[in-house]
Amino acid sequence: MIALLLLAAGSSRRMRGPDKLLEEVDGIALLRRQCLRALETGCPVLVTLPALDHPRRTVLAGLPVQMVEVRNADEGMNASLRAGLRACGERTEALMVVLADMPDLTTDDMNIMLQAADLKSETLIWRAVTASGDAGHPIIFHKQLFPDIMALHGDAGAREVVARHGDVTARIPLPGDHARTDLDTPEAWAAWRATRSAT
Repeated sequence: MIALLLLAAGSSRRMRGPDKLLEEVDGIALLRRQCLRALETGCPVLVTLPALDHPRRTVLAGLPVQMVEVRNADEGMNASLRAGLRACGERTEALMVVLADMPDLTTDDMNIMLQAADLKSETLIWRAVTASGDAGHPIIFHKQLFPDIMALHGDAGAREVVARHGDVTARIPLPGDHARTDLDTPEAWAAWRATRSAT
């Protein structure tokens, strides 16, 4: 079984006020939209939050996702990864880490990743790349790497684990820049929306 972990415990500081995960896309908050897309894969979906009473929880109302509180969210991304792994059930064979602020990432993209993940092969990491080959997200980690991820601290994510296991990493192409487009600033949101309305 592969579980999907949406990382949504960040502070959104670079937005200088607004919460990027509550920005609306197609009339729906980005976080809810991406959770719906993840749920459509049929896999269990976990969502990290900085607190269970955080405003982001309100946009998840009615969704069958497991909300995971990250009490030390200020540490950075690795606090979310550890909390997500602790919340996974024993049957979890692999974990797909999904950044919640990537609005171009679709259910089809997630399914491409899931279909590529042969858990009986020697591969331990499946990493999404753009059409031009630039590394991005999501990333699927085999359970063999869970202890390595649990040992991480800080805000670098699992970069160190990925770097150590390049020989057992598969690069999975997704359409266009789906694997790289994340929106962290008001300027990035404005540019993305302008490009989207022009097409």
